[in-house]
Amino acid sequence: MKLALSVSNKWVKHQRWWFNIKTLAKLALFGFLASFLAISNLVFAAPKNVTLSYQATLNGKPFANVTETFKQTGDQYVIESVTEGVGLAALYGKRILKSEGVVNTEGLQPKHFEQHQGDNEKKAFYADFDWVANQLSMKNKGNVTTEPLAKGTQDVASFVYQWMLFPPKTDEGSTPITTGKKQRVYSYKVVERDVSLMVDAGQFKTLHLSNPSQTSGLNEREFWLAVENFYLPVKIIMREENGKTIEQNLTSIHID
Repeated sequence: MKLALSVSNKWVKHQRWWFNIKTLAKLALFGFLASFLAISNLVFAAPKNVTLSYQATLNGKPFANVTETFKQTGDQYVIESVTEGVGLAALYGKRILKSEGVVNTEGLQPKHFEQHQGDNEKKAFYADFDWVANQLSMKNKGNVTTEPLAKGTQDVASFVYQWMLFPPKTDEGSTPITTGKKQRVYSYKVVERDVSLMVDAGQFKTLHLSNPSQTSGLNEREFWLAVENFYLPVKIIMREENGKTIEQNLTSIHID
């Protein structure tokens, strides 16, 4: 009887141990699936077609009109930004940025980026992203530079649309970005939330972000993102080292 009782107790303990292991495994799997589905729903609930138009000013004077389009077909995306100068600025030709890549559970994953200024090939920049080999190739004036490709790297056309898929939730953040000429980390912090902003496209509740420079505010960027419109940029201010201030304000928005 004692032997039978001892065997029975061991069997119960074994079953409890096995039950706990299975329960923990199920909970871990459930947590992973829940997180995966939440991210997937966020990414795939984002709009598939976006057109944004801006008026750009240089030190307070109109100098360009900007039109940006985001299009997603299946899991492929294409972003194009076209800046057309007005007045004397038109003589420089159109500035075109183009980003192509994949939309997955991590958001936008660029494959190719290029930038053109009129017909001047010397001012053209190219970047190719090899996510398998984790290499970034950048080309300008025939010179190719290869660097390690950091996880989550965006290009200068795609990075603001990454916020459309993954809005800033913390007070600070950072994103690796390539211009096609060099790669750097863009760090930002939240300046103010729920800022009411009126522009030609209407009134928006916005999130104000800034990346203050470490050198007296030079090369500072500020963004006002539309909280109720997929965190798309409503207003952008760029302060350059040469003292110039470029400001973009949204004049029209179309989302499908």
